[in-house]
Amino acid sequence: MKKIIVITGGERSGKSSRAEQIALSLSSNPVYMATARVWDDEFRERVRQHQLRRGPEWTNIEEELELSLYDISGRVVLIDCVTLWCTNFFYRDQKKAEQDNTWVSQCLDDIKIEFDRFTAQDATFIFVTNEIGMGGVSSNTLQRRFTDLQGWVNQYIASKADEVTLMVSGIPLRIK
Repeated sequence: MKKIIVITGGERSGKSSRAEQIALSLSSNPVYMATARVWDDEFRERVRQHQLRRGPEWTNIEEELELSLYDISGRVVLIDCVTLWCTNFFYRDQKKAEQDNTWVSQCLDDIKIEFDRFTAQDATFIFVTNEIGMGGVSSNTLQRRFTDLQGWVNQYIASKADEVTLMVSGIPLRIK
């Protein structure tokens, strides 16, 4: 039976750990879909730490954009994370991201289409995402554009979700 679960919160709030616990409680062999593009050594280490937490029971898939390419029907799949997935869409064209005021709308449309295509499958989806808009407003135009995109994507996914949990200091707060 199809189900969409969203785990959101700030950096280091316990989102990924919580999502992994839920996935393992629902399946003995969940799918871990990593959307990250490894940008630098520090991020490579973060990825390594996440991988160490998971054992051989996980099926690992790495996909930066087209999540719907994979048939995960009947499975429990953890997508970590929406923020990095949005980043990959946003920075497909650096020049447009920096200069085109319509780029955010185009990215949002593309992400919605791909989200709907992916979640049309009969599976349990656990999306991890960041609440990057809870801080101050950036003085950087590009950062503001991305924050807008991320916020609208989070709203869209949450509107489709059966459950939404906000993580604060490792404590889950059920929102929906």
